[in-house]
Amino acid sequence: MVTVAPPDTWVYALRLPHDPRAARVARMTVRAALNSHGMREVLDVVELLTSELVTNAFQYAKGNASLRLAALGGGRVRVSVWDANPYVPAPFGEPPGGRPCPAPVDAVNGRGLLLVQAWADLWGGEALGRGAGKLLWFEVGRPGAARAEAA
Repeated sequence: MVTVAPPDTWVYALRLPHDPRAARVARMTVRAALNSHGMREVLDVVELLTSELVTNAFQYAKGNASLRLAALGGGRVRVSVWDANPYVPAPFGEPPGGRPCPAPVDAVNGRGLLLVQAWADLWGGEALGRGAGKLLWFEVGRPGAARAEAA
């Protein structure tokens, strides 16, 4: 039996230690994968949003995290980040349109999830139950595709 996958779909997975350098490793991995698959048009956005989710995993969860980068076909990419903290922050734990609280103007952090909301076409998250943590994800691709279809 032969398994055949469409040529524009692939998956990379990376286990990240609880280390402040994890976001940099994740950014480098995303950059290398997207460049090697000719997906430069989404590279900057995917790299930024991946960095935000991995940074949050480091800041708010204990232990390792995992990153999964998947091409869904048609120029779309999904990034998923798992960590051990079961709390799902807004907007991930709410129906579309949920908004995280804006950070104070002089705050040095607190804008990462707003960036995901602004730049990702789709996003979601769920607590995995039984102490298994949570999974947050976002999708981007074909610039404006999801936004144009939703309009």
